[in-house]
Amino acid sequence: MEALRRPSTITFFVLLAIAAVMPMVLGQAKFPQWLEVALGGLLTGVLYSLVALGLVLIFKASGVFNFAQGAMVLFAALTLVRLAEKMPLALAIVLTLAVMIALAWLIERLVLRPLVNQEGIVLFMATLGVAYFLDGFGQAVWGSDIYTLHVGMPKEPKIILEGFFDGGVLVDMEDLVAAIIAAVLVAALTLFFQKTGTGRALRAVADDHQAAQSIGIPLNRIWVIVWSVAGLVALVAGIVWGSKLGVQFSLSQVALKALPVVILGGFTSIPGAIVGGLIIGLGEKLSEVYLGPFFGGGIEAWFAYVLALVFLLFRPEGLFGEKIIDRV
Repeated sequence: MEALRRPSTITFFVLLAIAAVMPMVLGQAKFPQWLEVALGGLLTGVLYSLVALGLVLIFKASGVFNFAQGAMVLFAALTLVRLAEKMPLALAIVLTLAVMIALAWLIERLVLRPLVNQEGIVLFMATLGVAYFLDGFGQAVWGSDIYTLHVGMPKEPKIILEGFFDGGVLVDMEDLVAAIIAAVLVAALTLFFQKTGTGRALRAVADDHQAAQSIGIPLNRIWVIVWSVAGLVALVAGIVWGSKLGVQFSLSQVALKALPVVILGGFTSIPGAIVGGLIIGLGEKLSEVYLGPFFGGGIEAWFAYVLALVFLLFRPEGLFGEKIIDRV
């Protein structure tokens, strides 16, 4: 069996081109209005990608889908917002990161270590149990109210490109700042996986647990590291989503929208998580605005899942995932 990586950059740009010309073909919008919708969709897609990153990280290290990532986002946001009520924000962020690292150690020690070399479905069910535990534990410790999180991100939209278009283009500055943060995080994680010994060890563990252990890779320590990094990603996603929507228990459902993102980008690709998020966000906004009137609206709620279904039928490994070929 051999794995062939086929980064479908051409496919990605074809999809973007189709999305770009769709509103123009329909003849329903001037270019500046279309640009506003497209930018809004791309920035929203980056927010989806933040959660999808955690899913990709865990899958790369353990080969299992981490259903608890949405609960980790909620738990991190709840911890931060409640600690920030009693101390400066910077200190609250540091302490929350420490809590997420401690949580990673506990998950490895109490859940993952007893399940080493078990089937993937067993590990998946374990993450499902972790998700429900974090939801209940977070509510018991921090309460179930809706909290407002202020981290200094700009709230007011801004008009840009007034010199190019009449009236300019309205951009959500909070989403723009979130996109910059996500870009920096993705670049750092990509370098970590490609250039460091620990990153290469993570990939080896994902390929074969027993083989990795046989050459001296400490599986338990690797899992603590990757869950800690996933906790960091959950904290960043919790800050962004909590600032945008408020810290509430519906945040844990964000992981459901991240699932189509990783299906499109590929379960093992960090850049794919970003590309998948951009496609989902862009497609949602354009379809809702320009196709919604023909279908009675509500396309934004199911567009991502239909697109993921199409990919599962025709390219199940995603745009940047590894295509597995069995040779007899």
